[in-house]
Amino acid sequence: MTNSLAMPKGSADSRPVVVAARRTPIGTAGGALASLTVEDLAGPVIAAVSESSASPVSDVFLGNCMGPGGNVARVSSLAAGLDSSIPAMTVDRQCASGLAAIITGTDRVMVSGAAVIAGGVESASTAPWRMWPPIGAEQPVRYERAPFTPRGWVDPEMGAAADALAASYGISRARQDEYAARSHERAVAAARAGAFDAEIVQIAGLTRDERPRENFTVERLAKFPAAFESDGTVTAANSCGINDGSAAVLIAAGAASGLRILATASAGVDPSLPGLGLVPASREVLTAAGLTWADVDVIEFNEAFAGQMLACADALGIDDARICPQGGALALGHPWGASGAVLMVRLFAQLVDQQAGRIGLAAIAAGGGQGVAVLVERVGS
Repeated sequence: MTNSLAMPKGSADSRPVVVAARRTPIGTAGGALASLTVEDLAGPVIAAVSESSASPVSDVFLGNCMGPGGNVARVSSLAAGLDSSIPAMTVDRQCASGLAAIITGTDRVMVSGAAVIAGGVESASTAPWRMWPPIGAEQPVRYERAPFTPRGWVDPEMGAAADALAASYGISRARQDEYAARSHERAVAAARAGAFDAEIVQIAGLTRDERPRENFTVERLAKFPAAFESDGTVTAANSCGINDGSAAVLIAAGAASGLRILATASAGVDPSLPGLGLVPASREVLTAAGLTWADVDVIEFNEAFAGQMLACADALGIDDARICPQGGALALGHPWGASGAVLMVRLFAQLVDQQAGRIGLAAIAAGGGQGVAVLVERVGS
């Protein structure tokens, strides 16, 4: 089942528009950003996009998966220096949280007409350890993540699910390694060309993403062993990393330039193959807007696993070379709750700053079998 929404086709002057988009460099867990908490990461980005607002910001929506609990968005907005009268809400749709927060912010703008900030943040490095309470005389047991499904349902780990998805769609190991190598090659080339410079907010002295690797060739990737299943094709090299980072956008009603939001969608799929969640969501935003893949100039999917991306491309009938033209999460990293917002920042950079086209689509899958997609159109100069 999919829940989609096309923006009203009335006056374009009132439709939500992304007018600013920024992110931190994406750090490797335990790396340059390891000492920074979620509010340390999100605060500077929120502050940066708030400077572009022509009217007071009315609300803040921030996605997060594994943070300290409480209202991360509120803590981060205060850390950003926003006035205490501005409310904030944290959104959790697991890896799709950042893009779901942007949809929530879009809905708020449609109803109120007031500007909002939306995005996501994740600090894998400072995520607290969680324990199940002891039963009887047993010791507490640490868990890495909460369940994605109730008892009696299939609830695979993401790596195992990626292996199953690749096998289901007949995606070879060689094809996965080729895709991952290309992601790194594109990200390295984009960084050298300064393609990320305008979107990045320097933090803790870091100005560039930590993960992209030069000369990460297919031959090098072929040497990595299977990471999750003994006979699997998913490896540490053709999977995303564990990362720290934050991203946010400013959404205003009827702005003259930026990314007008044409349609949004969220979808559910079989929890045993969660990586397919972005497929129905992507289809729905195109249908809602009356467009086809031929109309889309830039596609930003969250590259959690190369096999997942290739399966989604095959399911959608698109050339996988169209996905993430400047490299995706396989190279840049996957700071879970922020990753969906990173996709929107990347669309803004390519469509608005670099004039790489007019129509863009961002989509991401999430544990438990969900997907979120947003379709945008560049407006103004």
